[in-house]
Amino acid sequence: MPAWLTRLELETRPVHPETRAALGRRWAELPEAVRTPAQVLGRHGVGCEGTHGVFPRCNLACTPCYHSRDANQVAVDGDHTTREVASQMSLLRKLRGPRAHAQLIGGEVTLLPPDDHAHALQLMRDHGRQAMSMTHGDVDYAYLQALAVGPDGRRRFDRLSFAGHFDMLMFGRRGIRRPTDEASLQAYRRRFVDLFVRLQREHGVRFFLAHNMTVTPRNLGQLADVVRATHDMGFGLFSFQPAAFVGDERRWHEAFDDTTGDEVWAEVEKGVGTRLPFRALQIGDERCNRTTYGFYVGSRYFPVLDDEDPADLRLRDAFLDRMGGISFSGTPLGPLAVKVVRVLVRHPGVGCLLVDGAARMGRRVGWRNLLRHKVRPVTFVMHSFMDAADVGPAWEALQRGEECAEPRLAQTQQRLRACSYAMAHPESGELVPACVQHGVLDPVENVELRRMLPLTPVGRASRRPVDGLVQGV
Repeated sequence: MPAWLTRLELETRPVHPETRAALGRRWAELPEAVRTPAQVLGRHGVGCEGTHGVFPRCNLACTPCYHSRDANQVAVDGDHTTREVASQMSLLRKLRGPRAHAQLIGGEVTLLPPDDHAHALQLMRDHGRQAMSMTHGDVDYAYLQALAVGPDGRRRFDRLSFAGHFDMLMFGRRGIRRPTDEASLQAYRRRFVDLFVRLQREHGVRFFLAHNMTVTPRNLGQLADVVRATHDMGFGLFSFQPAAFVGDERRWHEAFDDTTGDEVWAEVEKGVGTRLPFRALQIGDERCNRTTYGFYVGSRYFPVLDDEDPADLRLRDAFLDRMGGISFSGTPLGPLAVKVVRVLVRHPGVGCLLVDGAARMGRRVGWRNLLRHKVRPVTFVMHSFMDAADVGPAWEALQRGEECAEPRLAQTQQRLRACSYAMAHPESGELVPACVQHGVLDPVENVELRRMLPLTPVGRASRRPVDGLVQGV
């Protein structure tokens, strides 16, 4: 075939050959116990990715935090960041295929100069990564504008993805240095979203926003109120992370183990006002991740799949079997439509199930409600990280090819093998789970980074009020 026709066929093939190979490798790596009909890893995606050691410093203090003791003694250096991002993304592209979700994460991303931040995002996109910047949300509009619009006045990005972390366990936010409760942060959550609304209005830059929270016994009982008050602000994803004993031990001020995943999820369900079925789709190990995809119609939330409905499970099975591996969020509309049509032509039964599923969903929601209200897709997730004291010996044993006999360490090894969140180490050609990175490797890396990028002493910068917000708002 002519070269252009070969390229067209490859671009519209439902699953890229490299993606198919990466999915096969991921499935083979999973423990037998998680190779269930609901498992997404190895069938639809390879998992999420994150950077490490690219800008470890942060200008807020959080209890708890995965930062190691030396993280805030490392200077932010744009050249180092972009060099490391390029190297790490290259390995991820090689091992995990041409498409994946990746987080630009480390310390506080907005400590990077806007040009360096933009360069890092573009490098991630050049490697086929759908990049999301992770921030504490204490950022000004001028920074976002400089990130999105270059010095020449031209728009750098059509769309930006950011995750803002807001909870009462964070200290040092401008205008509210020590929040007394979660409700006192509502104005700051709103302001964060409004910055991106303004960016879209003035420069046409679309956005996707996630809302992250760390959960401890101190704020567990406030989660439902946060969800009720925040669900319609403009966040497309809400992520809750029960705290673990990882990072700087000087910040371990609570009995984190007193908060269970079931308790956290129950509070989120209370705020949503309905059950959040998380067993229809499993991402890695259930002890690590729970996910519910769905949407709001008015004030009511409707999960896309009900794990207790046989018809929904048949639809799920058909989707993963026939459409698993198609990148729906990272593919232009034209090629994506052709990919879907190619699947439906070969497997028309899938189309019938999709139509039936849409009809059933319409009946659940009510056709009149769909006509009266805007549909707002929102995903709820929970990520449960593990204590460093367990991850260390479990990982070391895995590196030696040994299986731990002690039950708690054996479970830790199972969860590490099924991890859905990887970080790349180009020097060894290895991908490691995030719990290993934060609990085992970060402390060593940050000691070396502190030598490479010493923090230059400067005078204390003044902290400005944030657009009129003050303590107690």
